[in-house]
Order: sequence, then structure tokens, then C-alpha cells
Amino acid sequence: MTSRTRPAGAAVLAAFLLAAATGCTEGGGGADRTPDSGRTPGSPPAPSAAPGGASAPVGFTVVASGDVLPHDSIIRRAADDAGGEGYDFRPMFAGVKPVVSGADVALCHMETVYGREGGPYTGYPAFKSPPEVAEALSATGYDSCSTASNHTLDDGPEGLARTLDALDRAGVRHAGSARTAEEAARPALLKAGGATVAQLAYTYDTNGYPLPEGRLWAVGLLDEKKVVADARAARAAGADVVVVSVHWGTEWQTEPDERQLSLGRALTASRTGGRPDIDLIIGTHAHVPQAYEKVNGVWIVYGMGDQIAGDMINHEGAHDPRGNQGTLGRFTFSPPRTPGGRWEVTKAEFVPQWFDTARGRVVDLASDARDPRHAEIRDTIRRVVLSRGAAKDGLVMGG
Repeated sequence: MTSRTRPAGAAVLAAFLLAAATGCTEGGGGADRTPDSGRTPGSPPAPSAAPGGASAPVGFTVVASGDVLPHDSIIRRAADDAGGEGYDFRPMFAGVKPVVSGADVALCHMETVYGREGGPYTGYPAFKSPPEVAEALSATGYDSCSTASNHTLDDGPEGLARTLDALDRAGVRHAGSARTAEEAARPALLKAGGATVAQLAYTYDTNGYPLPEGRLWAVGLLDEKKVVADARAARAAGADVVVVSVHWGTEWQTEPDERQLSLGRALTASRTGGRPDIDLIIGTHAHVPQAYEKVNGVWIVYGMGDQIAGDMINHEGAHDPRGNQGTLGRFTFSPPRTPGGRWEVTKAEFVPQWFDTARGRVVDLASDARDPRHAEIRDTIRRVVLSRGAAKDGLVMGG
């Protein structure tokens, strides 16, 4: 995704990026981390003893959210929240921390790359975010983040490496970009309940920035055959559940485009030994919420919408409040019913959220009913999320 702050200067680059992906536009103004399945009150109970003394596998929850997109206004807000001493992004996420930290595996999408310690930091068109974002992601409860987007190479391979270094220091796993070929070949593996969960991540493009010479593995580019091959490799590496994060779709379009639909069908249809190669698909990039749908027995979130972003400007150059709407998806996986079987989603939920740019805070719309505006925003999001018939497959709004 891209984002525009109507910058003065850098006209050539801005024009190019605007043509490539206008939607990230803002208006005026590693280290292993194994989630502890018992770390919060919302986590499943510890495994019980099975016959013969073995531990019976227990279910777990996955929560995933949309684009973290620090525009200039977001960076200024974080500076204010830090009281003039660096940047503090933690207050922005506080409204959804209970949902995120209550999951066994929580996945974010880190849209931008991080600048050097001390800055300078920039928003659109070429993002360089404060590395303190990583600390806030960790404090909120995120375990792993997709880092493949059209902004992954905004500051070249150096920015990519700084971002992954900062996430490593914060104890947040990552997927979708890599500093070495060996890292690129490894999925992010996380323990949850009685299962091992893999996250893979890909992007449709890098805004025309070429992959670094000799490092074609640096960013995961979206290709059906590669995604399937990587999912099978993750399964061979021990993954019981494979989650694929994809940066795709058409910005500002609530309906999934034909590429999303066709690729979604193909990926969910891929099977090995009668078992799906992919267990969950999480989409980002459109800047607006898109539908959830169960396809070939696998849940797809076509677009999560933005989680953190400034006031957004659409392709017509107008402020578009949909750019601050989004969802968190929460999926409960239950153990296989037969040996060697599939971990299945037995409960699918969406939690509507909104980023209040006036206060610089994420609002959980399912639990916060204090503002009368929230009902209208919540209903708008609900209509989009359910627009492809997900309710009939059991999708409900979570609290």
C-alpha cells in the first residue's frame, strides 16, 4: 500500500508512486519467539493427559490485523505520546490490546520499513518509520508480522534489514522479507496450543523498486506456484497450520478483484494427501475492509483494512474515512479428529475497528459503544465483511 501526505518536492518520485499505489496516501495533516499458550486469560487451558500418559493436543486462536502505516501525522502523535523523549506508539494500540494479547498467535502487517535510530523519519511517498513501532507491536501482544508490501524497499536493502533487526530486538517474528537466503527459506514458526503455526508472506509488487542485485529472495513476491511450494515446505518443517499473508488487491475497492478471487480459489484448492496446503489466508493492501469468505473449506480475509494510518486520501484526491476502518480476524483452530488429520477452524470471528485520527487511537468497535458514530461505522464494516455470504459459514462478530 502507499500513502500520500501531499509532499512538496520529490515530485517525480511522488508522481510515480501515486500512479503505482495512491491509497497509502495521508491527507493534510530473527530471534525465535514462541507464544506461551497460557499467557493470557483468553488462552486455552493447558493440555490434559491423554490415555497412555501422552498430552492431548488443545485448540488455539489466531488473531490477525491490517496495515500498520505510520504517516507523518502518526509519527508526530507518537512523539507527543512520548512526551518529547523519542516515540511511543503503544497508546495507539491500547484499544485492541485485549483482543491481540488474548490470542495464542497474533499476526500484524508491518507495511513500512524503519529508519535509522534518531531519524530522519518520513511518511509518504517513501516511508521510514521510527523503530519504536516494533516495541509497541510487541507490547500489544503481536507474535509475528508480515513485512512484504509495496513499501518493503522504500529505503533499499538497508531499510529492510533495519526493520527486521528492530523486530528481532522486540521479540517479534516476521515473514515476507529477509536479510539472507537462508532466512528467506525459513517460515516463521510459532507454537500455539498443541500445534506449530507457520506464517508465510508475499506482496504483489515493490512499487517498481527492483529487488537488490543478487538478492532475489529479499522480498517474497506473490506467485501461486511459489506460495504452494513454500506452504508444502513449511508443512515438511513441522507446521500443523499454515497461514499465508498476502499484500494484494485493488486499493479503495471493497469488493475483491478478479486476481484475488482467482488466486484465492487456486491456493485454497491446493492439497497434499487430501489435506489443504494452506489453512488460512489474510489479505492486506486495499486500505478498506473487504469481505471474509470460506473457499474450498479454507477461510480467506480478502482485506483487513488499515489498523494504524493518518487521514487517508483516495484516488480522487478526497478524504476517505474508510481508510481508517478495518477488522481483526479471530480464528479458533481445533485439533484433528483423526491421527494425521487437519486442524480445522471451528469458530470464525471478525472484530471491527476504527482508527480515530483526532485522538490517535485504535478503537475496538465491538466493545466500545460510547460514541454514537461507532454504530454507523461498525455497521458499514459488518456489511462489507459479510458481503460474500460468510455468515452462512458461521462468521460472527466477536467482542
